[in-house]
Amino acid sequence: MSKKTKEKQSQDTENKDINIDITDTPTAEGAEQDMEPAEELPVEEMDETAKLTAEVDDLKAQIEKQKDDYLRLMAEFDNYRRRTLREKADLIKTGGESCMKAILPVIDDFERAMQAMANSNDVEALKTGVELIYNKFRAYLEQNGVKEMETIGVEFDADKHEAIAQIPAFEPEQKGKIIDCTQKGYTLNDVVIRFPKVVVAQ
Repeated sequence: MSKKTKEKQSQDTENKDINIDITDTPTAEGAEQDMEPAEELPVEEMDETAKLTAEVDDLKAQIEKQKDDYLRLMAEFDNYRRRTLREKADLIKTGGESCMKAILPVIDDFERAMQAMANSNDVEALKTGVELIYNKFRAYLEQNGVKEMETIGVEFDADKHEAIAQIPAFEPEQKGKIIDCTQKGYTLNDVVIRFPKVVVAQ
């Protein structure tokens, strides 16, 4: 074989090795198709997220409502407190008005009695007039809840009576009981407003 023929065969072999089948090379379009799509959340997780979002929105709405109710309640309570204080002040200022007005007729009776004493020597008539005034005044006190406390013969109670003296009992059954009262006690609606001063047997 000649030298030229050998060179030609060698060149043909090199060309065959370099020849590449371009049909097997992936195109740009194919590369895009082979790329994995962006990862998406499963449907169940999306539903759970939406549910949690709705619950958060509902809780926020409840908090706003409770805050609004609280502010309204505080405003109402403040108005109530101010109104109560004003009413209490008015009651203290004018509460005794009806009481004083009811006593005025008793004062009128006493004035008439004093005029009668100055112009009359009838002791019995004067005594009767004073008793009428006294009974009228006591009736007024009872109508307003003021009552006289019973003392004589009652068991001594330190919470209701004020002992000013103790004397020996004349009889055994008198021990610990009240045998004399030097100043009457009174209650207002069953609450002691003045303690009676008493003498207790021992």
